[in-house]
Amino acid sequence: MIRYTCDLCKRDLDPEVELRFIVRIEISAAFDPVDDGRDDDRDYLQEIQDILERLEDAESDQIGDEVLQQIRLDLCPDCRKQFLNRLLMRESAKLFDFSKN
Repeated sequence: MIRYTCDLCKRDLDPEVELRFIVRIEISAAFDPVDDGRDDDRDYLQEIQDILERLEDAESDQIGDEVLQQIRLDLCPDCRKQFLNRLLMRESAKLFDFSKN
């Protein structure tokens, strides 16, 4: 039998007795295309090859974490509720225009 633990409160979870919630978070770098206004005969394949070669030379683990990070959490029902409340409170706080004083 697989043993599950809540990643926030560290309590053991028994899937036969209570629900276990999985939270998946993916953070990825946004690469917006740069439009320099020129429509020339660029060698896009060569540019991609150059980028790939530079990536091979650099620290791949460091670059990987900067470009894409995936997080997975197992939560008990109580921590799920707290997680959602905190997340939604931050979102709802953005709706209000509080002064900075």
